[in-house]
Amino acid sequence: MSIRPRKRLDTKLSQIQAYDTIIRPLVTEKSTTGGEHGQVSFVVAMKATKPEIKAAVEMLFNVRVTAVNTSVLKGKTKMFRGRKGRQNDIKKAIVTLADGQAIDMMGA
Repeated sequence: MSIRPRKRLDTKLSQIQAYDTIIRPLVTEKSTTGGEHGQVSFVVAMKATKPEIKAAVEMLFNVRVTAVNTSVLKGKTKMFRGRKGRQNDIKKAIVTLADGQAIDMMGA
């Protein structure tokens, strides 16, 4: 039984799908220190896959992406007006850009 290499799929997204994939940038103290290493953090759709996130970032920001790491942050249980409530789960994507590439989050 031989092991053959996985076939590489090119993920094609329309611009609407790209905007639905990337919800917002994630600006925290930890994510800003990642910016020194060419990393940018985004909150993405829960059903988004790594190839879809990569294609969306490359399309929307015109940069080259080398890696995408994702994690699901579970929502906290908190009290709201005397009742228990639960915050939504979010999916976080940490996108590593190629050398010399940058995304200006502040829009300056």
